[in-house]
Amino acid sequence: MVSAVFHSPLETVPPVASSAPPHATYSIAEHADGTGAKAVKHLKTAARPKRDFSALWLRVLPPVLGLALLVLIWELVSLGTKASIPSPKDTFLQAVVLFSDPFYRNGPNDQGVGWNVLSSLKRVATGFGLAAIVGIPVGFMIGRFTFLSHMFNPLISLMRPVSPLAWLPIGLLVFKGADPAAIWTIFICSIWPMIINTAVGVQRVPQDYMNVARVLNLSEWKIVTRILFPSVLPYMLTGVRLAVGTAWLVIVAAEMLTGGVGIGFWVWDEWNNLNVKNIIIAIFVIGIVGLVLEYALIKLATAFTFEEVKS
Repeated sequence: MVSAVFHSPLETVPPVASSAPPHATYSIAEHADGTGAKAVKHLKTAARPKRDFSALWLRVLPPVLGLALLVLIWELVSLGTKASIPSPKDTFLQAVVLFSDPFYRNGPNDQGVGWNVLSSLKRVATGFGLAAIVGIPVGFMIGRFTFLSHMFNPLISLMRPVSPLAWLPIGLLVFKGADPAAIWTIFICSIWPMIINTAVGVQRVPQDYMNVARVLNLSEWKIVTRILFPSVLPYMLTGVRLAVGTAWLVIVAAEMLTGGVGIGFWVWDEWNNLNVKNIIIAIFVIGIVGLVLEYALIKLATAFTFEEVKS
């Protein structure tokens, strides 16, 4: 016979005695919280990207080594010529004196290096601006119309190889002045890269673009502004960069021949005074100004370039 025992639902089951002390529960919870905090901290540390200085070294170290090599060769040449070529230290000390007052005036032919650089930049800006105003539209027309391309290509091929200084006597003869003759020389040497690069860019526009423009019956102005200009912009900017580099090269030589105020005339005047230190300083000034011009032009071009052209 099996007996069954029934318990009333009102009866309470006695609690199970815990062998752990009361504070053990809190210890376990605190341990769990501490472990979780450490895990979160570890994840944050792992997620934080490590700084990679290798790219910075690759950008900084090679130029520094190049400049150090230049200074070393310069020092060896100075020692080999028995100081006929000033050492880097002597040239630096002279540059400190020279640039302490770059805008002095002691007469029309004795002015600071700052005034000479500004005078040269003014001539370059005038001649280069005129070349851009004329050259870029001409390049668009030559690239757009086959008849004009066949008409002007022989003239461009004939005129482009001529040395820019060969145009200087023509400028002196026509304009009867050294300053407009120098601007004319800048203009004539800057216009060819703009014309050629712009025309090549127009000719390389995909024919599908032009077919779409023909189907939509777009006007010539819309074709130029909506289709040709975005496509030609990289070529045009390349021509502008080449032109401004050529203009800065030519102005130095032109000012040596024409005289007056300018960085080229300053170099020639210092040569007549046998001041080799100032000549070397002028060489560095010419290089730095040319570098700044190109860098500024690149930044300006990037600001006005479409995203697909930037990439």
